[in-house]
Amino acid sequence: MGPFPHSAPKAVISEANPAGTDGFEFVEFAHPEPAALRELFGRMGYRLTARHKTKAVELWQQGDITYVLNAEPGSHAMRFVDEHGPCAPSMAWRVVDAAHAYAHALAQGATPYDAPDRVLDVPAIVGIGGSLIYFVEQYGDTNPYGGAFDWVAGAKPEGVGFYYLDHLTHNVHRGNMDHWFDFYGRIFNFKQIRFFDIEGKFTGLHSRALTSPCGR
Repeated sequence: MGPFPHSAPKAVISEANPAGTDGFEFVEFAHPEPAALRELFGRMGYRLTARHKTKAVELWQQGDITYVLNAEPGSHAMRFVDEHGPCAPSMAWRVVDAAHAYAHALAQGATPYDAPDRVLDVPAIVGIGGSLIYFVEQYGDTNPYGGAFDWVAGAKPEGVGFYYLDHLTHNVHRGNMDHWFDFYGRIFNFKQIRFFDIEGKFTGLHSRALTSPCGR
């Protein structure tokens, strides 16, 4: 198994890793009833660590994992809720150079997202289903949240032992898998490592497992 995020070498921009990806910074969540997410996060060992100074946005953290809870009216996140219900409307990737990652993605055909309702003032593109992918270059000993948040607790609480995110899953409508496989491969040089074709009596699963060039 592996490589694991905590043991993968530090990312560099290269032919193999053209966008300079270096793992996850956060996953954003939204819900018609935000209290339901707060209760769930708390049961999973996450702790509220910061609140946005002007928006209904919170940071919930555990180890090296950050969940962003967005309940800001009129935001991209809440419009996503209106369309999909409880959801994960965006994720942020750590990158060596955010401007480079953004320019590279646009050069490969990605759609930019620069509306003022972004959860962070960093480059972002449109991803699967209209969700967003943010590019963050401040991580590790620094963080991208800067002066926009008031900290109410220490960052990276120990929680119950979750330390990092090793993968996320997209569920797509039938016929769309190849399109999004091409998106991640063409723009970020993700590679397929496994393919699943499981047929049950009443249900089935077709899945392509991809890995990033950074190993995170």
